[in-house]
Amino acid sequence: MGMEVAAEEEPKKKCRALIFTYGTLKRGFSNHNLIQDLVLTGDAVFRGAYTTSESFPLVCGPYRVPFLLNIPGSGHPVTGELYAVSAYGLSRMDELEGTSRGHYQRLGPVRVTRAAVAAEADDDSDDEAEAEAYFADRSYEMELWKKSGKLGFRWYGEKEAKGYVKRKDRPQNLSFLEHIRIFLSSSSTDQ
Repeated sequence: MGMEVAAEEEPKKKCRALIFTYGTLKRGFSNHNLIQDLVLTGDAVFRGAYTTSESFPLVCGPYRVPFLLNIPGSGHPVTGELYAVSAYGLSRMDELEGTSRGHYQRLGPVRVTRAAVAAEADDDSDDEAEAEAYFADRSYEMELWKKSGKLGFRWYGEKEAKGYVKRKDRPQNLSFLEHIRIFLSSSSTDQ
């Protein structure tokens, strides 16, 4: 019996970092398979639906990719999902989000509160928490905010994701940063 208790506690011991997800890592979206894999190995635990306590812009860039912008006080409180993740889980998420390539930055603390619809959490999660989130890189975040008409979303849902193009289906001859620069320089305001 002692081993069973230790095995049950192990994921909680190694999943210390809290990550607020707001886009394609959420359940029902294209990159959630990474989170599912991490949950299966004990490297991530779903904590529930949460909303940022402070307003942040949530906008779409090229291919309807969602970006949270580190411009506190602008936009709206954003609703997403909170996960506790291990160091290994963080490294996998950082890789997906391109933190070493200037795509996103993992920043915190971001104060979040349990969303009213969040009765489905896997554990006894707190009603409030401080987490990290993946924000658009500083090198282009203000241009994305201007391109969006300084309007953001409250969440990234089916409507906001309409037209999303998976990485494998995008032109492979350009880097993601090149796609962002082309998007920002285009005259289209279609977000």
